[in-house]
Amino acid sequence: MSETVRRERFEQAVLPHLDAAYNLARWLTRNEQDSQDITQEALLRAFRFFDGYQGGNMRAWLLTIVRNTCYTWIQRNRRADRTELFDEEIHSMAVSGGADPETQVLAGSDRESLRRALEDLPEVFREALVLREMEGMSYKEIADVTSVSLGTVMSRLARARTQLRESLSVGLSKET
Repeated sequence: MSETVRRERFEQAVLPHLDAAYNLARWLTRNEQDSQDITQEALLRAFRFFDGYQGGNMRAWLLTIVRNTCYTWIQRNRRADRTELFDEEIHSMAVSGGADPETQVLAGSDRESLRRALEDLPEVFREALVLREMEGMSYKEIADVTSVSLGTVMSRLARARTQLRESLSVGLSKET
């Protein structure tokens, strides 16, 4: 098969899942620039091994590569002291959509609380929750991506949801 045909087949199969790949990398690394780099590296790995892909769930196959690339990167590059970069979108108070400023502040506060609560979850819980709730993957697909049993996926999701709920309720009780 020519390199052009191979590239076209790869693009048709993988590109529809590019947003999911980036989203997983973003939530695992908690850094936009790192997630872009990791997603690109994962796509290069996927392309390199595309001939070995034997069918099945392309999304799960790709997200497995993204996940492994993330954890390899985190192991090599994560500093003990994590610093939070200024995120213009999160910290922006620009008026949009005609909502009054008070509504925007409350909505922004809710999003920020949820983002912080998600980021505070242990990686395995955050990963399971992102794959299930944000990417809409089935428990079986999550088990395939993470290489754990179905029971472990269900347990991680239950524990993640409990911790998230507790974190958000503690945040609410501090505000009142």
